[in-house]
Order: sequence, then structure tokens, then C-alpha cells
Amino acid sequence: MTPPTTAPPTDPVIPPAPSVGELADRVAAPVCADDAGSWCERFYRWTDNDFLARSADTIMNRAFTIAVVVVLALIARYLLHRTINRLVEGAATGRVSRLVGRRLPQPVRPAVAGSPRRAQRARTIGSVLRSASSVLVGLVAVGTILAEFGVALGPLLASAGIVGIALGFGAQNLVRDFLSGMFMLLEDQYGVGDIVDLGAASGTVEAVGLRITTVRDGNGTVWYVRNGEILRVGNKSQGYAVAVADLPLAHNADIAQAAEIAARVATAVAEDPEVAEHLIEAPEVVGIEKVGPEGVTFRVQARTNPGQQFGVQRVLITALSEAFDRAGLPRPLTFPAATPPPTK
Repeated sequence: MTPPTTAPPTDPVIPPAPSVGELADRVAAPVCADDAGSWCERFYRWTDNDFLARSADTIMNRAFTIAVVVVLALIARYLLHRTINRLVEGAATGRVSRLVGRRLPQPVRPAVAGSPRRAQRARTIGSVLRSASSVLVGLVAVGTILAEFGVALGPLLASAGIVGIALGFGAQNLVRDFLSGMFMLLEDQYGVGDIVDLGAASGTVEAVGLRITTVRDGNGTVWYVRNGEILRVGNKSQGYAVAVADLPLAHNADIAQAAEIAARVATAVAEDPEVAEHLIEAPEVVGIEKVGPEGVTFRVQARTNPGQQFGVQRVLITALSEAFDRAGLPRPLTFPAATPPPTK
């Protein structure tokens, strides 16, 4: 009996080693990408993104929740913007508020209620409120969606706080300018067309922004003043203005006669149609305002519409000066300047 023959042993077949590119694909691709027909495999094939592929099941399972959050965020943003727009338009075209109305004379209130300054202030504040509401709604929506994916919001909020503190220290002047501009607009300290004294610059306000106020002085120079650098504001045309006409008289002048002449002149000026349209109240004869070594100062003043005080003031000074001269009221004595001796 012949023994059975055995086949000689054969060497095992060793598959070829994967290339570097195949190894990189295997490392980059998530494990679930090999499951044919799974959402992970589909997302990885569509986007070639590891994070989206790993989160595919979470995205599909929470798709309804995410969609509801996005829709609610859009609805909230729309309602907030619509409410802000209605408030802005009402403030820009509505009547003056009770607080401001109690401080202003009755003839001034309609002009202030529909003034361009009021409209610009309301629209600027509305723009800031719309931007702030959009950012707030967006942050809440993003935070809610990230929480659905299990992302820890604590470290993100802490990092955002640190970044905010760093930006606050680095841009504190910019932040101060914006905050000052917001409070100036909210408090209606001045607006376009007002004649103001900001300390560093005086003139007519041409533009009011959250960071910069533009002022043009009497010489035509445009000044750009940072809102954070404005420590005081003198507004010469808010609500109403006062035209002050000061006339110098000698100490021996008849003050009673001067007051009588000034009353007649003030009445005549107030009856002038070109001046009457700018007056809020009839001119008032104040009388002696100041006594100095050279003489006395006789004053007549009148309340006018904002920005019209200078024209009314010139008319009053011209009319009063001519009337006093015709009546022969003495003016203060002036002495000629001493001439230097001739040089040899």
C-alpha cells in the first residue's frame, strides 16, 4: 500500500501594500463611511467632509428641531425689525414727547416734532437697534443648534468673554466714542442744523454719527470731533433761540428815554413781515444789563426760531442804534490811542 502523497506547501498570497494616498484616505474617512446606504456614507460622498459625515445621523435625527430653530429665528428677527421700523417712523414723524413738550413753548413744538434732527436721530438709533437685534437672535439660534449636536457651550462662552475683554482694552477709545454717540442721540443733545459749541469746535452741525460729529465753523472749516472727546455741549438752537441786542450808552444817558425809544423800535421791528415770521415772542426791553467804566450796556432781546437769532439780532441792533443816534442819546467816550513819540 502506497502512502498518500501530500501537496507541497505553497507560500501564502500577500496582498500588495496600500499606497500613501490610500492610507491617507482611510485615516481621513470616518469608519461609518464604509456602510453603504447609510447617511454617513452619503454625506461623506456628497461633501467629502469628515465632521459632517460623522454628524450625519445627528443632523437627520435633529433636522426637524434645527429647521424649527431656524424658522423661529427668522420670524423673531422679522418681527423685531418690523417693530423697530414702526417705532422709528413714528418717532421721526410723530409729535414731540410729553417730556420735551413740557420744556418748550407752544409755538416751538410743531417745528421740533417734525424737524430733520428728530428724523435723523430716530433712524440712526433704529439702525443700531436692528443690527443689535439681528446679532442677538443669530447668537441664540447658533447656540441652540450647537447644543443639539452636543457641543459644550461653556468653553465657547468663556473664550468669547476673553476675546471681548481683550478687544475692550485694545479699542477702548472706539467703544467710548460709540457709547457717547448713542447717549447723545438718545438724549437729543444736538442734531443736524444745530449751532453748537463743543469746546474744541463751534459752528453748525452737518452730520451726527455714532463715532464722529461733523461741525462747520463760521470760517467754513469742517471739524471732525470724536464723540468720546466731547465733554460739554452748548446748543444755541435747540427748541428756541434768543436774539440779544446790546447797545452801549454813556453814564449820563437818560435810561427812561432809552427804554421808551427801544420799546417803539422793538414794536416796529416785530411788525416787519420779514422779521415776524422768525419771532416766537415779541421783543422784550430788558434795560441796563451791565455797568462798566466806559458806560452802560442797554439790552433788548427776543425769542426766535432755532437758528434765526443772528439775523433778528442784526436787525434790532441796527434799528436801535439809528434811533438812539437820532434822539441824541450820548454814547461812551472813546479816547484815541496814544501815538508814540517820533524817533530821531
